[in-house]
Amino acid sequence: AFGVEPSRPFSSKNGRMDSEDRRSRHCPYLDTINSLSLFPTGRGLKSHAYIHSVQFSHHVFLNLHTLKFYCLPDNYEIIDSSLEDITYVLKPTFTKQQIANLDKQAKLSRAYDGTTYLPGIVGLNNIKANDYANAVLQALSNVPPLRNYFLEEDNYKNIKRPPGDIMFLLVQRFGELMRKLWNPRNFKAHVSPHEMLQAVVLCSKKTFQITKQGDGVDFLSWFLNALHSALGGTKKKKKTIVTDVFQGSMRIFTKKLPHPDLPAEEKEQLLHNDEYQETMVESTFMYLTLDLPTAPLYKDEKEQLIIPQVPLFNILAKFNGITEKEYKTYKENFLKRFQLTKLPPYLIFCIKRFTKNNFFVEKNPTIVNFPITNVDLREYLSEEVQAVHKNTTYDLIANIVHDGKPSEGSYRIHVLHHGTGKWYELQDLQVTDILPQMITLSEAYIQIWKRRDNDETNQQGA
Repeated sequence: AFGVEPSRPFSSKNGRMDSEDRRSRHCPYLDTINSLSLFPTGRGLKSHAYIHSVQFSHHVFLNLHTLKFYCLPDNYEIIDSSLEDITYVLKPTFTKQQIANLDKQAKLSRAYDGTTYLPGIVGLNNIKANDYANAVLQALSNVPPLRNYFLEEDNYKNIKRPPGDIMFLLVQRFGELMRKLWNPRNFKAHVSPHEMLQAVVLCSKKTFQITKQGDGVDFLSWFLNALHSALGGTKKKKKTIVTDVFQGSMRIFTKKLPHPDLPAEEKEQLLHNDEYQETMVESTFMYLTLDLPTAPLYKDEKEQLIIPQVPLFNILAKFNGITEKEYKTYKENFLKRFQLTKLPPYLIFCIKRFTKNNFFVEKNPTIVNFPITNVDLREYLSEEVQAVHKNTTYDLIANIVHDGKPSEGSYRIHVLHHGTGKWYELQDLQVTDILPQMITLSEAYIQIWKRRDNDETNQQGA
């Protein structure tokens, strides 16, 4: 077996000689490594690691902070190239060239347990009820510019944060998870998101948990904003990789409505007041919320098996600058319409499936019919923007699905592997390939679309 000590290197202060600690040589016990154990700090005479090495004849220990190996109880550092595989799995690194080639490769990697896998198309453990977070993390890990930024720690390791700030932990853990998901030399064909999720629980003040099912859209919204903020971004001026990749902008037109119970004449008079004139504000967005038509409440026997369906372009009409939608607050009603003014390189759609009221959450099962390539959003831009916005065509690269009831359901995700042009379905540890035409039959909840730039052609497999 080989033990792991999670932190500081050993020194004369905890009972061993420095000269002993500096010795490094080949270890005769390397061939005995066959399992992994975790021990608290230190290698001193009274440490857990030292006692374990004597009692169980487990001799090889690794300091997780320095990534140095030691032989106990003799306490010398082991220098051996055969151990590099272990340190690489714990802390994978990527050169700029390797990152540039990630989306051109279709080669399977072989894990040390003999299984084969495509880097990036890797299962994540469901520790208890964290599949909602797993699906979102899988989706984000397959957005190339975001992934590339986090694969290279130098991009963010020197960002200054205020003293005592814990939010930067999200950035560090997300980077570590990206590097493990894309590691071509993994021990197994799946990865544990445990450290990432512990950071989520801590930084969200337990809003999102490992042991309790959460909402994928709520988590995505919080996570993107938290990442942006932790990277030093602000609401208006300071951009980050998150806003560079996902942020678009729109105009929101708002018109206050008179109270519906007022007499018609009084309503007519009020509409001439300034308070009831249409106003317009420019606003940014990280994702677009698409509203589903209300699902039928009553079904006869023949309609029992009919699941309502709606074309994607019908629910996108909300953003054409013409369609008006009524919004109600507890005391006022408004009409709003939306018009897009800037399309981001990667566009996120969140399809509003859940309606919360005082007593329970309802789920709308309507299937959205969408093409997975070649969705042109030009008509949703204002005319003056259309002239300068050359590229407006998008292809789907990730599709998160919610199955089952609102409170007891589960999440899975479809992702496009850019190197092979093939689609894969991931549900926690399960990874299977899937035909593109099967993706459109699911209850899509969150989608990520990639804009085609500079006359790119669609590379997806049919």
